[in-house]
Amino acid sequence: MAPMRTDIEAPTITELIDAIPVDDTVREVQRDEALLHTIPDPGQMRIWKNYEPLGVVTFPMKHTPSNFSPPQGIYESDYIHIEWQKMNGRQPIYHRNTDVDEIAYQVSGNRTLISEKGSVDLEVGDFSRIPVTVAHDNRGVDDVHLIFYIPTPVSECVPASRTTEYLIPPFPGWEPGTAIELITEHLGAVGPERGSDSATFLTNEKMLLETAKTEAEPITILRASGSSEVEWLYKSQHVWLGSTTLVNSHGKVYRRHRCADEIQCQVKGSRTLVTQRGFIKLEPGDFTSIPAGCAFTSIVHEESTHLTVLTRYPTPPKPLFSKTAVQTSLELIDRARRET
Repeated sequence: MAPMRTDIEAPTITELIDAIPVDDTVREVQRDEALLHTIPDPGQMRIWKNYEPLGVVTFPMKHTPSNFSPPQGIYESDYIHIEWQKMNGRQPIYHRNTDVDEIAYQVSGNRTLISEKGSVDLEVGDFSRIPVTVAHDNRGVDDVHLIFYIPTPVSECVPASRTTEYLIPPFPGWEPGTAIELITEHLGAVGPERGSDSATFLTNEKMLLETAKTEAEPITILRASGSSEVEWLYKSQHVWLGSTTLVNSHGKVYRRHRCADEIQCQVKGSRTLVTQRGFIKLEPGDFTSIPAGCAFTSIVHEESTHLTVLTRYPTPPKPLFSKTAVQTSLELIDRARRET
């Protein structure tokens, strides 16, 4: 391991050790930042592991033309399944989950959500939650969105910005006809290799959409305010989902989750992630997962936004890493803080 430089003064930093999503207890500790990132020589003890550096998977945040294809998996466990999807036009099916609420975040372009609970046009920054058992379809225009399948129940933590409503036609040019309906279990998985569909059949689309006339609770659309460092929008027993906005942060407050991994998706601006598992620059479209017990902070110049997913149990990535963190050093941290 490369030694820390001694000509750079190591600042004292604050570390917050939390227990979310189990409870709200937080312990505050003052630390020497250089020592925090120094792994001691094990000598003859051999009682700690060699820690793998953080890896990053990357997906485009802008739409590129192509034929329709199923969503691509990013992270998956028994408690959450995260996917990336793009479309220009309609998806070919109505989808109905039997075990999860389906949350989507609009990354770029526009999309019309069409469902038994009504329809709504979605814009960049919108979150939507489709309750379990509700049939839904999408029509995208240069669309990219992220999907989070989370076992029910899932609660919403901020007021709705708007809701779906009964609309016939749901978009210009729509005509009534017969549609395909697909019913799935096990976190929305589809496709011939790993699909968990239990039934596929034809349905009368107009009859399906007419259900919205009598629905007492429409689908709510949420938006993050961007006014706080982290804003939780959805919570379940094992998973929390929120949005984190940072402005001109020097990263002198670290956080360590003792009960959860944190998956991060960079959606706006750039950010330097500093952790005990490595140092890495994140750009829009980069995803990474910080394991429980690992201290981390972010250095930001100007403004940065990333989605934050707390998951009580490990959720491994599906694609290969596009890049890997380098060993954290005081020199790298100092350089990042001095950048303008």
